[in-house]
Amino acid sequence: MRPPLISSSINRAPWDVVVVGAGAAGLMSCLELPAHLKVLLLNRNTSRHSSSRWAQGGMAAVTRLEDSFQSHAEDTLKAGAGLCDGDAVRMFVEEAPQCVQRLEEIGMEFDRDCDQLATTLEAAHSFRRVLHVQDRTGRALVEVLEDQVDKRSNFLHCRGIRVTQLLVQSNCCVGVQVLDGPYLYWISARAVVLASGGGGHLYANTTNPSQACGEGLALAWRAGAVIEDLEFVQFHPTALHLDEGPCFLITEALRGEGAVLLDKFGKSPVAHLDGADLASRDQVSRALVEAMARQSVDHMGLDIKPISLARIDAQFPNIVQRCRALGLDPLNNLIPVAPAAHYWMGGVATNLQAETTIKGLFAVGEIACTGLHGANRLASNSLMECLVFARKMTKIELNNDVDLVASSINPINFQDCDFSLSGTTTADDLVRAIQNLRELCWREAGVKRSSLGMQKAWHSIREDFEDLNSQPLLQLMQNQSIDSGVRLEEASRRDLNLLLDLNNRQLVSALLFEACLFRRESRGGHYRIDVPLSVPYWDCHSCQQRGQKIFTRPVKA
Repeated sequence: MRPPLISSSINRAPWDVVVVGAGAAGLMSCLELPAHLKVLLLNRNTSRHSSSRWAQGGMAAVTRLEDSFQSHAEDTLKAGAGLCDGDAVRMFVEEAPQCVQRLEEIGMEFDRDCDQLATTLEAAHSFRRVLHVQDRTGRALVEVLEDQVDKRSNFLHCRGIRVTQLLVQSNCCVGVQVLDGPYLYWISARAVVLASGGGGHLYANTTNPSQACGEGLALAWRAGAVIEDLEFVQFHPTALHLDEGPCFLITEALRGEGAVLLDKFGKSPVAHLDGADLASRDQVSRALVEAMARQSVDHMGLDIKPISLARIDAQFPNIVQRCRALGLDPLNNLIPVAPAAHYWMGGVATNLQAETTIKGLFAVGEIACTGLHGANRLASNSLMECLVFARKMTKIELNNDVDLVASSINPINFQDCDFSLSGTTTADDLVRAIQNLRELCWREAGVKRSSLGMQKAWHSIREDFEDLNSQPLLQLMQNQSIDSGVRLEEASRRDLNLLLDLNNRQLVSALLFEACLFRRESRGGHYRIDVPLSVPYWDCHSCQQRGQKIFTRPVKA
């Protein structure tokens, strides 16, 4: 006798809202959605890894009398290098303090300095406005949000379920296709919120977890949503660099409290920058890459000795512990650091209500391109962006005028399938292909880029993308009708997950290179050695459409 298809709790079509992703953006969206709606949160992971959890530094908001909305806005605009949306910036800085108050009301315990919230300084900020919970702000935030969401009676959180397609009818998003254990089936909904994070793991060197590979962007692209500004990738200048160790973030807040970068001769590699160690992240990352090339080394040093031991113990205990666990003595020796892919400023285009160009499809968090960050994100604006735009879910507009075909989406009729990888391709081949692609992205679309290298990479990825699409397992997923479900054998399910990983990475990497080639200038997180200067033509103030470009069709020859 076949086991039950899916739990009856999931099989309640249609849901009012399906939220994809369980980081800060997804959890806060669930909290802000009206309490009378039936909400399904789909989480690809069975573990608790997410980019939000890994965030160390904090959240930027104006909370001190000496600071101002104008100053926060000016810092954000300056970092964005001419491409920020002024309305998005204005709304963000004005609503950020309200989000801080909301978090405190639901149990977030920020570090305090006597009778006020403690703040620290990070790169390109004019004032100390970054709130924190030691050096584990992201983890503290996610844990508070999870605790609150789990109390909601209208909410169901399902782990280990992967969204594989969006269901779009008449330019309205009315559901998702999912891979749930051995089953591939459809779930209908009146709205879908993408909160699946960014694409830092497209790169070999990154501070992001493996699921941050642009999967949500691939889903939106295939559904026909507009995406923009993919060329702007932020490389964090200080990621731990060990030959055999993990590449994890060493928060910028350390430099805000007095830590300094040093080269192999004990000199500052950033002394020539306006702001030196606290210049914008794109400038510091390029300076480190240039210094490493000149000195034929693969890392720089971060000296935290200028910070008092009391401050280190109080604010950065986790970083010190992790370094010591890897055999480092950060209190007496330099921490080896190098730039790594960290944050994607581009994404699925949204308006100020988090609406995409497809009715019923919303995007919140790093997956979204709201216009806030422009060409380069101001430090610690990202976690707060999740909260500000999640607030828009309180007034979400559902697809009430669309036939949701709830009865036909229910996966009633199943067939056993024994699909396998075609040709001589093996699962190991797919794993190697993913790693090779990550190396290619780092090499040709990293801190420094050139037209020739990007052109070759783009053509290579497109060819591989077309070849992979012929795999029968992908064809099964892409061509499955909405009135049927499929039960996969264990080997097929494993292969399909790898195929999806590689296929999505190829698609999103191709879009990344296309965007990089399109913008024939250097600006913010996009630096081309063949055109190293910014060109006024590309400034958003001189064009009618933010970002000047849109991508809405799949990458196919």
